[in-house]
Amino acid sequence: MALKRKSRSASQLRAGDWVEVRSEEDVLRSLRSDGTLEKMPFMPEMLKYCGQRFRISAVAHKTCDPAHRTGGRKLDNAVHLEGLRCDGASHGGCQAACLLFWKTDWLRPIGAADDPRVPAAAMQGLSRPELNRATTKAGAGEHPRYACQATQLFEATRLLHWWDVRQYVRDLTTGNVTLAHMLRVLLLSWVAALIRTGIGYRVTTAVYDRLHRFLMRYPAPKIGGAIRLGQATPREDLQLLPNEVVRIKSNAEILSTLNESGKNRGMWFDEEMAPYCGGTYRVAQRVEKIINEVTGEMMEMKSPCITLEGVVCKSVYSRWRLFCPRAITPYWREVWLERIDRRGDE
Repeated sequence: MALKRKSRSASQLRAGDWVEVRSEEDVLRSLRSDGTLEKMPFMPEMLKYCGQRFRISAVAHKTCDPAHRTGGRKLDNAVHLEGLRCDGASHGGCQAACLLFWKTDWLRPIGAADDPRVPAAAMQGLSRPELNRATTKAGAGEHPRYACQATQLFEATRLLHWWDVRQYVRDLTTGNVTLAHMLRVLLLSWVAALIRTGIGYRVTTAVYDRLHRFLMRYPAPKIGGAIRLGQATPREDLQLLPNEVVRIKSNAEILSTLNESGKNRGMWFDEEMAPYCGGTYRVAQRVEKIINEVTGEMMEMKSPCITLEGVVCKSVYSRWRLFCPRAITPYWREVWLERIDRRGDE
């Protein structure tokens, strides 16, 4: 497919624009001794994309912070590129599959032939071995502590209050969100806030459910289970493998597996997962280990969980971080899934 030529500076980038990742030499020259630019790490997993062209999926002017639970976070000069997630190859095989952040100094807008510059923030630069060494905070001992974009995200961002209207304007002007979608989500969030006050609870809940079905074309998410805290929640071991096709059970079926805090064996079922209920998806991978975003330590899961292709958080219900473009991949217990075809219909 031919690329549409554009002449656009990095500060004007929008979702849908094409960019080229700068050369490895240029990127390495932009980094500080700790492998970061504006406190955001450039990771070895990203080097393979140097010199290639990709489309921007979203301008990362804001993000979320589930690790420290501070709500929305603001950052500058960053975007997400379509389909580019960390494979964990240089971080102990972490399977979190985080969507990568790309500083605009690491990119060249397509058509910007008049911009051959080395990134403006160039420091002394790094070599490949030095970049690899920057992936750990402590030596490569028995229990290394890793450094990556997820572990450093809090330091690379600053607090963004949910009431800061400028973020929503930027969501629109960057093309991250359409006006129609924004209005639907904001209206529902206002009704949900009214429900949380407890005023006219039954009436407002009924209004919310009807309004949600009308605006979103699917039922309002339900997340609270009935199993008492302290009691065991059910499990199922389907031994699912990548590329198998599964159906996500209905919201009601999943509720029957959750305790009163909305968890199954310690794992949340989140509102952002509910819109996918009843859908059919391919298994992306069995997740057995991920990096703790606070400590940098590798965490081994007591029982593997599943990620599904194309299933990501769309930040429609997250109270303090609406329209976050980070697109975190949610984890699914196998008891929430049904196998349709072991071979994935290939």
